[in-house]
Amino acid sequence: MTDNILTDAVAATAFRRLVAHLQHRTDVQNIDLMGSAGFCRNCLADWIAQADGQLTKDQAREIIHGMPFSDWKARHQGEATPDQVAKMQESVAKNADNH
Repeated sequence: MTDNILTDAVAATAFRRLVAHLQHRTDVQNIDLMGSAGFCRNCLADWIAQADGQLTKDQAREIIHGMPFSDWKARHQGEATPDQVAKMQESVAKNADNH
């Protein structure tokens, strides 16, 4: 993607909306996001930590989840099924070195 397609303000607004949407849709498991899109809330948080350089992964995950990840996981994350794991592995393989 070319950097001049979106202004920083537009990108920031869309990103904040994405974060709010992901916080609202706690019914959607991270593993399902991984299986469908090849990334999840944790990936997004890791990208934030990498881009910032000062945030830890845990701090970035708290930003994305709206609470400490351990709390989010206890409240909203179920046990992954073998089918979910297989779909995630297939999807992540498509990321190659792009992730």
